[in-house]
Amino acid sequence: MLKVLITGGAGYIGSLLSDYLVRKNFQVTVIDNLKFKKNTIGHLLLCKNFKFIFGDVRNEALYLKEIKNNDIILPLAALVGAPLCNLHENEAKEVNEISIDYLFRNLERSQIVIYPTTNSGYGITKKNIVCTENMPLNPISIYGQTKTNAEKILMQRENTICLRLATVFGVSFRNRIDLLVNNFVYNSIFNKEMVIYEPEFRRNFIHIRDIIYTFEYCVEKFTLLKNNIYNVGLSSANLTKIELCNEIKKVVKDFNYKISSDGTDPDKRDYFVSNEKLEKTGWLPKISLSEGIKELVQSYNITQKENFDKNI
Repeated sequence: MLKVLITGGAGYIGSLLSDYLVRKNFQVTVIDNLKFKKNTIGHLLLCKNFKFIFGDVRNEALYLKEIKNNDIILPLAALVGAPLCNLHENEAKEVNEISIDYLFRNLERSQIVIYPTTNSGYGITKKNIVCTENMPLNPISIYGQTKTNAEKILMQRENTICLRLATVFGVSFRNRIDLLVNNFVYNSIFNKEMVIYEPEFRRNFIHIRDIIYTFEYCVEKFTLLKNNIYNVGLSSANLTKIELCNEIKKVVKDFNYKISSDGTDPDKRDYFVSNEKLEKTGWLPKISLSEGIKELVQSYNITQKENFDKNI
């Protein structure tokens, strides 16, 4: 039984990933400081192939012990998103980058690392540019900078895969409504309208369950995929904010939006991403943007507004 360590395993992606890998009979250990105080993995505690450790990746003694005890490391622990990293710049540096350097320095050569970074590193690009894994990175936020630096550190070693994730959407055990699709659908349900700024800014998107599938795919195809960086997104979902709103309106008929030039978006990312490199290995996402929007609508409709986790 392969032993897997997931840092940040109680978070938005981590909680779903932990659940999935336990059910796939991996021996799963999660380290999480439960920053957002959500019981997202309590249902796993009676599983014999699951262990939870309340802790922080900045606790080097604790982290080192678990690094040494596992075959596969999935370092998800991070401060995620530009707004949160701007509020906690030092913590973002420590968790997103310095803890990855510590991991790098304490790995055995045989250990596998699959690291979820972000295509935030592409920053702002010209409209005719398609972002591939070979182009220079230009992160414009502390979040993008710390994740890009961590990627560079890990790619110095063998037996590593780095996944540049598109903007994730969909329902999890710890829901997030700050993510772009999740947020726009939330507004379409509870507010019926919203104002959007810089409407032509583009982003690529991917459903959270396709991220979970991608981790499993990387484990299964590790020999083929190792020592590489891959963009992970829906090629059919390189969309502007206007295009995203129009996709939501197909599902939520009474949703209205208006465009304003009176403000700006604090997240300035604007890029079109190619996922062809990973697709050529046989990988294909399974959940469309439309399906994900419908899932979110159903989830929001059965959940009280005040129950949503608004932590960025």
